[in-house]
Amino acid sequence: MGSTSQHEPVVLILAAFSRHGDALDWARQRAEREWGPVEHVSARFEFRETNYYASSMGPDLLKTFLTFRQRFDPADLPTVKNLTNTWEREFAATSPCTELRPLNLDPGYLSQAKLVLASTKDHAHRIYLSQGIYAEITLCYRGRTWQQQPWTYPDYQRPDYHEFFTQCRQTLRGES
Repeated sequence: MGSTSQHEPVVLILAAFSRHGDALDWARQRAEREWGPVEHVSARFEFRETNYYASSMGPDLLKTFLTFRQRFDPADLPTVKNLTNTWEREFAATSPCTELRPLNLDPGYLSQAKLVLASTKDHAHRIYLSQGIYAEITLCYRGRTWQQQPWTYPDYQRPDYHEFFTQCRQTLRGES
């Protein structure tokens, strides 16, 4: 019989995307108030792999990733996802932006072995956590590289994203 143990701390990661730079700045400020100083921030990548969000968010979307110095308990992912959903609604209600959804926030976590994203939507490859939130393993780290899954979103297959995730993983491992 196996015995239980505490999960190793992981890195909280927040993907923020919008066509408005001030929305991305707002998201960072809000996240830092909640989770403390940012450890890594990515470039603002052009989000060009799909037009799925164009009707609610507009064209020319940018995506950035934030990680935080404070390590994270993965059991808290449902609470974080519900909080970021609240922030999205708050920004939409108080900003001058005209889009239905001017800001999209997708939290998850990065461990030495995987990148996990939270979702409010069920699917065959997602596991229910709690509070109406599901999780999926989006990328696995094997053979010194990030490996996609059949369901991995097209943008998460990008080498420039993988480079950023590798930097975060190295910090978690104490290598940088």
